[in-house]
Amino acid sequence: MALEMKLPELGENVEKGYVVKVLVSAGDTVAIDQPVIELETDKATVEVPASVAGVVKEILVHEQDEISVGQVILTVEEGGQAKQTASAPKEAAAPKPENAAPKQATPVEEKPTATAQPAPPPPKPVRAPESEHPKTPQAAVPAAPSVRTLAREIGVDVSQVRPAGADGRITVDDVKAHARALLESGATTPGGVPSPPPLPDFARWGPIERQPMSNIRRRTTEHLALAWSQVPHVTQFDLADVTEIEQSRKRFAAEVEQHGGKLTITAILAKVAASALSAFPQFRASLDVASDEIVLKKYCHIGIAVDTERGLLVPVLRDVDQKSIIEIAAELTELAGRTRQGKAHLDELQGGVFTITNLGGIGGTHFSPIVNYPEVAILGVGRARDELRLLDGEVVARLILPLALSYDHRVIDGGDGARFLHWIVEALEQPLKLSIEG
Repeated sequence: MALEMKLPELGENVEKGYVVKVLVSAGDTVAIDQPVIELETDKATVEVPASVAGVVKEILVHEQDEISVGQVILTVEEGGQAKQTASAPKEAAAPKPENAAPKQATPVEEKPTATAQPAPPPPKPVRAPESEHPKTPQAAVPAAPSVRTLAREIGVDVSQVRPAGADGRITVDDVKAHARALLESGATTPGGVPSPPPLPDFARWGPIERQPMSNIRRRTTEHLALAWSQVPHVTQFDLADVTEIEQSRKRFAAEVEQHGGKLTITAILAKVAASALSAFPQFRASLDVASDEIVLKKYCHIGIAVDTERGLLVPVLRDVDQKSIIEIAAELTELAGRTRQGKAHLDELQGGVFTITNLGGIGGTHFSPIVNYPEVAILGVGRARDELRLLDGEVVARLILPLALSYDHRVIDGGDGARFLHWIVEALEQPLKLSIEG
């Protein structure tokens, strides 16, 4: 009996992705939980495991295809044999030997098998039954991915659009009509950002090259535009004398390495920030404009911005307030490494209440980080430099760390912003403060 394998739920608000690699071929035997495709979503690259076992009968997706949750990826013949499946004629036409090892999921020579087959027409997105795949309210809106993309690009909340047709599905015309109604009423779209004018023809002045945006870069563009348009930013700057803490960091670095971590200033700052967030709980809040409420989070998950080849990603350290610096350093080393390799899970990139972004390893001094919406604050860290300071009447060389705190001025007043950043500076300059104040 042929079974269909559909793209499962991947995470909150993740509805689609792009196929990076097909890891199996027609005729392969697959087991449950064996990776069958590699998928790039707007948050990470993940391997999608098989939900059924048997012999692959037909592969319905190809590399670079955009596929949606609930769409059929492949069909599997339950209990079939690799040499007797319905896909045998296709295998014969492909350069892959028929007697290839059935469970080898990712050999390079298997790639021509999928590409040599006649490309089937693009499958239509299949909505999974609600009973099988419970969705968030936004994901439950009956609209095709192309309609959702249009709505997102012009700043329309698709869940607020009323369908004109009797079948209840939202169309492109429905989205356009909703956008016109917003403009005519004087209201702004959720993004609040007008569409940019068309670009000039740059080729008039010399050679150019156009490169398609990756899914992660596209999502970063949308998210930062939303954050900048929604959050009234204020950035506060300060300097911390980290001479003593840098000496301590070097002294304990070897001990931390024995536990599998690297004792960096970012790991230390994560612990300091966790204590500051306990002292100033409004910094781990979110503003719910629709209900006129401020959401105060009782947990302390801190995002750490990581520079990767695919773009900026923010993995999240959980319950930082409950962990030692050794534990934080080990977890950060492991999590950042997997994020750079594209192996971080989707849930590891969600749920933060505060973000730290450290550009000190690259260079520079102060910069103005953009708040990671819907959070209300972010701490930017520059490169520490030796500077001459007057200390106890003597001019001495001290290691000075530049800090920048950006925050949502709707939730955080300037005085609170200054006190929060000063608290972090004091904790770095006087490490005993953490032990005394908790």
